[in-house]
Amino acid sequence: MTEFIVHDDPVGRTQSNYIARADLARFGLDGQMEQLWLKPLNDGTFSVACIPFRVYGLALGDRVLLSADDSISEVVEFSRHRVLRMLLMPSPDPTRLTGATARIKHEIDAAGLLSEWSGDRHVAVDVPPRTTPSQLFEVMEREVAEAGAFWEWADAMPFSAPG
Repeated sequence: MTEFIVHDDPVGRTQSNYIARADLARFGLDGQMEQLWLKPLNDGTFSVACIPFRVYGLALGDRVLLSADDSISEVVEFSRHRVLRMLLMPSPDPTRLTGATARIKHEIDAAGLLSEWSGDRHVAVDVPPRTTPSQLFEVMEREVAEAGAFWEWADAMPFSAPG
């Protein structure tokens, strides 16, 4: 059975969006697919219209091609945006998680960045070119040190489609 990672509120959602899949098996997540929102362009390519939660090597605004089965097959052009992702750890103290989430949301808003949440513990943040959200990094590093949170850049591995 395949688990689908979905975007409930994609940042680039419009009436003309298209949904495609990215197989996460190449990234060590066997049995998982991420549904990505795409904006059709006039040349047969699509622009990524959401902030990827789990797929590596893709970011908001990247131009991609699709295979016949509506899977992303390759990146045609990179937008130069980056995706900063964080997974917060569950806590026996519910106020701990609520406070951490509030601090992260505050710093994302203060930096003028776009983000998407998957549940209440996993956030993906769009980081445009020439942007350094240092205050957000500080809040995230605090969560790593104090609560064992995990963060990563989505471009830590290149995108690859099943061969």
